[in-house]
Amino acid sequence: MTTSTDKPDFESPAFLKAHIEDILAFYESVAFDNHGGFFQHFLDDGTIYDHETRHLVSSTRFVFNYANAFLSTGRPHYRDWSAHGLRYLETHHRTAEGHFLWQRKGDVIEEGRAMAYGHSFVILAAAWAHRAGIDGAAALLSGTWDYMETHFFEAAHNAYADERDASGRTLSPYRGQNANMHTVEALIAAFEATGEARYLDRAEAVAHRFTVELAAEADGQVWEHYTEGWQHDWTYNIDKPDDLFKPWGFQPGHQVEWAKLLLQLDSHRPADWHLATAERLYELAMTRGWDSAHGGLVYGYGTDGSFSDAHKYFWVQAEAIATAWRLYDRTGKDGYRTDYHRLWDWSWDHLVDHNHGAWYRITSREGDWIEPFKSPAGKTDYHTMGACWDVLSVMRSSNGGAGTRS
Repeated sequence: MTTSTDKPDFESPAFLKAHIEDILAFYESVAFDNHGGFFQHFLDDGTIYDHETRHLVSSTRFVFNYANAFLSTGRPHYRDWSAHGLRYLETHHRTAEGHFLWQRKGDVIEEGRAMAYGHSFVILAAAWAHRAGIDGAAALLSGTWDYMETHFFEAAHNAYADERDASGRTLSPYRGQNANMHTVEALIAAFEATGEARYLDRAEAVAHRFTVELAAEADGQVWEHYTEGWQHDWTYNIDKPDDLFKPWGFQPGHQVEWAKLLLQLDSHRPADWHLATAERLYELAMTRGWDSAHGGLVYGYGTDGSFSDAHKYFWVQAEAIATAWRLYDRTGKDGYRTDYHRLWDWSWDHLVDHNHGAWYRITSREGDWIEPFKSPAGKTDYHTMGACWDVLSVMRSSNGGAGTRS
């Protein structure tokens, strides 16, 4: 892994914009599939290692990426690419049963279940496509909200169930926070795109449920897994602390991501509990999840505080970067600014690929390169570009649209 001793000015809007451009450039010549959608599996140098597999999370995140790229640069081909991705969702992921399937390989449906997690990203993609002025996005947004209302939302608990079988008729007893967190993210985006209060109302209710009510039973943190009756399930996937979507343990990346969402909520509808809860979640994640021996935030830690998976994931650092800047902007506390820089410093040295562009997905605990798969299914660098776009949005809001510095 190549590291860089010359650090840029991480607070400069010019740096953040240039870094986004570097990431976009990695995907520019390899991602677009003329036959529909986007390729989703890339080695470190951008070589496609799987031309056929299409995961709903990647399919939706590419729509998000290119809608944002269009809105930030004005380049029309990014709008066209976002529309191209939106069409693929309708033609290749939507099923006759009305939901969006999880994964296909060519013409073979490998996983046809309806996942609330995946549908939250359909809403997110549609919201940003709508902001980019793409035809059909508004209908997709509203229709997916309706599906989630009917098939996933459990009003008695102010939370979303997790998955249904391929027929859409059978609901799994598993309940989890991850789908709910990303649904809150999507609903905030839906509100910003449409101005419809129902999206913000629901985002607020679900966020309070997880970060206040349920967290009160987990030492002030958000636990990952629950029973059908929304009791904490402390043993689910206990042998899988490295699971991609349902890992056991407390996840620092999810604690800081919830904190970011609370601050986003507060920017639209201020409430006293938003900032206090965001600070608590962030501080616990940074205190317990920061690796004092090697730097960086680990993937997970157990109920006893010991690391359950000490690998360093790209998205964990990226989400913490965005949250640290939001907290610094909101409070003016120098500690958050210091965190912003130490997170960037570690990521710049260990996760950013200075040869080919974009971020490595994962490193060892020590920060060493361990796999050649720069961007497998689910990645797309939505977290890394999203963090930069989020920081830039805060800078613009705080400085009358100009950003802090050029």
